[in-house]
Amino acid sequence: MGLVVQKFGGTSVADATKIHRAARRAIKTKLDGNRVVMVVSAMGHTTDHLLALAKQITHNPPHRELDVLLTTGEQVSIALMAMAIAEAGERAISLTAAQVGLVTDSVHSRARIKHISKERIEAELQAERIVIVAGFQGIDPVGEITTLGRGASDTTAVALAAVLGADHCEIYTDVDGIYSANPRLVPQARKMDQISYDEMLEMASLGAEVMHSRAIEFGKKYSVPIHVRSSFTDNPGTMIVESTPGMEDVVVRGATLKEDLATVVFTDIPNEPGVAARIFSRIADNHIVVDDIMQNVHSGGTRATIGFSMLADDLPAIRNIAEILQREIHFGGAEITEGVSKVSVIGIGMRSHSGVAQKMFEALAESNINIRHISTSEIVISCIINSTDGQKALLKLHNAFALDTLPISVN
Repeated sequence: MGLVVQKFGGTSVADATKIHRAARRAIKTKLDGNRVVMVVSAMGHTTDHLLALAKQITHNPPHRELDVLLTTGEQVSIALMAMAIAEAGERAISLTAAQVGLVTDSVHSRARIKHISKERIEAELQAERIVIVAGFQGIDPVGEITTLGRGASDTTAVALAAVLGADHCEIYTDVDGIYSANPRLVPQARKMDQISYDEMLEMASLGAEVMHSRAIEFGKKYSVPIHVRSSFTDNPGTMIVESTPGMEDVVVRGATLKEDLATVVFTDIPNEPGVAARIFSRIADNHIVVDDIMQNVHSGGTRATIGFSMLADDLPAIRNIAEILQREIHFGGAEITEGVSKVSVIGIGMRSHSGVAQKMFEALAESNINIRHISTSEIVISCIINSTDGQKALLKLHNAFALDTLPISVN
């Protein structure tokens, strides 16, 4: 007997009709001879509504209390899902993260999974129940409620699939697979039949909203086959896999746009061993994720500037950190630029093909889009640009690399 983990996002359980549809899909999977574990998100825009309610109370809600508030959304949806399955004549049970034993670290709003107990789930599966687990949430070692970050029900699902040894993990959403770009922004974006873990991990971390990046990390680490598909049709979606023959022949597989970013530049810093470590240790202690780090040395090698990009939501914390560091290190100041975005092209074929950077920069220049910063990795080229140019840049790059057709070489 197989084991399938099915995750249903907020749009897939937004109302009673959609909850019944998801319930029928899980029941069919069970009747096909599988044991079924469901992971369910909060209904529709419940999380957004709860966040808005918190902001009516305070402009700076404590992260602990925010986690306690936001996890109520998933508790509602898992209970309703269990009721829908029971109404259809099948046995089911809903479980919160605490009841499952999904243990995280103690970082509220951005917790990372440390351990998942499988005994309770396996006992319920043995009793021939469909198990419905609340996504997005966990508990820390002392029993505090935590959340894994927005969109992290994907991570819950893939982590459970890894721990339980599932045959595969199905991610049900409101789109029918993974596209060469966000189809809401690029109408001509093409659905892909398959994509590698590495490419999908980069696309998710660079702005593709269809999957949570940490879910892909789990999938890659534990070789969990992930099938991203629509909850509204029976059509095949996109398989996320390790690799297939000829995958590197596709030079650029997708383009992404990551918005709501800011750049920070610390100026006139002493160019001495350990200074950069002190800066980024302080930032890491505040659980702020940065990328695109750059350093320039000047004044005969005695002074430097260090810059990076980050989510604009973390700017209040960065401003406080900058004030503390300025007193400790005595540097010039912090130059903060808001209203920037990151546009990227991704493809494992870049490892063995040249010309991608040239084609990307030429395409942006043709649209009179100024590049503020460039960063590269083995399979990604990214440019920081003004937010006002974001969607135009994404469309231009999608067309330049002909991503609406079968992928072709840049040569």
